[in-house]
Amino acid sequence: MSNALYTAKSTAEGGRQGTVKSSDGTLDLTLSMPKGLGGSEKAGTTNPEQLFSAGYAACFDSAIQMVAGQAKKKIKSTVTAEVSIGAEEGGFGLSVKLHAAIDGVSQDEAVELVKAAHQVCPYSRATRGNIDVEVSAKAL
Repeated sequence: MSNALYTAKSTAEGGRQGTVKSSDGTLDLTLSMPKGLGGSEKAGTTNPEQLFSAGYAACFDSAIQMVAGQAKKKIKSTVTAEVSIGAEEGGFGLSVKLHAAIDGVSQDEAVELVKAAHQVCPYSRATRGNIDVEVSAKAL
């Protein structure tokens, strides 16, 4: 991308049972294999799926806020992202479920905001056609 506005840089060492650090030092995390993948899931550690779910949840919530602002709707929202990993032909694959809770709009408006956010969110755009992503909206 030649018009990048920001580039994050992180380095992993040791794979799923190693470390990951961001170039600015903000992230400095120890990784462990989840129990579901046969690992020990050590306390105080994380894994790539948790990191991906955190990033996707934050990005998608931002996208909801953006499309709501464009529609002149004043809302509060939260997004929970569930990232699953499982075996599939030729290796492993991911799937995502995004659950948005939106205060300040009707159920129909919440659904429309989530649909619009799914079109503009960079994570949604990057994963579209590559992995299964389900989205849901709940008006509060």
